[in-house]
Amino acid sequence: MNLDSAIDWDEIFEYLPGTVVELKNNPGVVHQIDYYETTMVPPIWLVDDPRPRYPHELQIVSRRDIQVCDIGLQVVTF
Repeated sequence: MNLDSAIDWDEIFEYLPGTVVELKNNPGVVHQIDYYETTMVPPIWLVDDPRPRYPHELQIVSRRDIQVCDIGLQVVTF
């Protein structure tokens, strides 16, 4: 089995670490996504919640503070 074909890359990029979400069954209480674990079902772990979640349980509130990639300053000397 090719693992890449089983991974939903769109979902991974939709639920990036740092995304602020709320549980649909508990609106108004916000949580931050800690990480998305592709090998787990459910795959989404929240910072302050010991139980992983499915995407259909979450409503995205904000992506403002997401760091998509780590771009650092590199000094190149010749």
